[in-house]
Amino acid sequence: MSEQGAYQGKTNEELLKLYKETGSLDIKQEIVMRYIYLVKSIALQMRDIYLSFYQVDDIINEGVIAIMSAIDKFDMEKNVKFETYISKRIKGMIIDLARKQDWVPRSARKSIRDIEDAVTTLYNKLGYYPSVQEVTSHLEITPEKYHEAMRKASLFNVLSLDMALAEAQGNELGAQLPRGDRNEQPEDRFLNKELTEVLAEGIRKLKENEQLVISLYYMDELNMRQIAEVLQVSEPRVSQIHSNAIKKLRKHMDKFNEDKENGNVSGVL
Repeated sequence: MSEQGAYQGKTNEELLKLYKETGSLDIKQEIVMRYIYLVKSIALQMRDIYLSFYQVDDIINEGVIAIMSAIDKFDMEKNVKFETYISKRIKGMIIDLARKQDWVPRSARKSIRDIEDAVTTLYNKLGYYPSVQEVTSHLEITPEKYHEAMRKASLFNVLSLDMALAEAQGNELGAQLPRGDRNEQPEDRFLNKELTEVLAEGIRKLKENEQLVISLYYMDELNMRQIAEVLQVSEPRVSQIHSNAIKKLRKHMDKFNEDKENGNVSGVL
């Protein structure tokens, strides 16, 4: 039986422990191969952030390198699953790449500003938040161009918050607002209790409708159009609420980072 075949009956945790003991390159390669699926999954989930300057295959290659590095740096004594550890490293790597590349083009930023100005103008004129059709008619753009701009605006705001969270963690890894299985959130989405509490406090300070949009978007994974139907408001209004909420959370995290740097933070809230 080959060495690779001998590893098939071992769990990932057993292989990690064995690698720490032996430093075997064969074991390291086996571990990397077992987590390729995770790299591909994260690369696809975050593709909207980097597709303007990287291909999916490039990110997968970078993710493999990140896993190889993570295997050597991972501390099995800490109460963190390896999957959680490398997920955060891969996401952090993508965020760092986006940070270095001004990933939202000037044309996209202009489109976002034009839409925001149009919503304000129409609201003042009509007395209510305009529909997507009213906004696109006012700007003489297609609904597809509108949705593309709003999607990039949401991603830009979320990435901005991710960067603030990464700074709060010592610029090591990027964290995300919670998604998916609620039972996995504490372990899979945050590196420590302090950061969880700080972000939770920021969410509690939001207006009720902002909290609801954050919950529907990140917890229930509804898109802007679906949230608009739930709240019975226009889609531009939902986008505005989401954008305001993320900006407030970013400001809240920035203040926490500033207080931390100045030594004004002691313990968990």
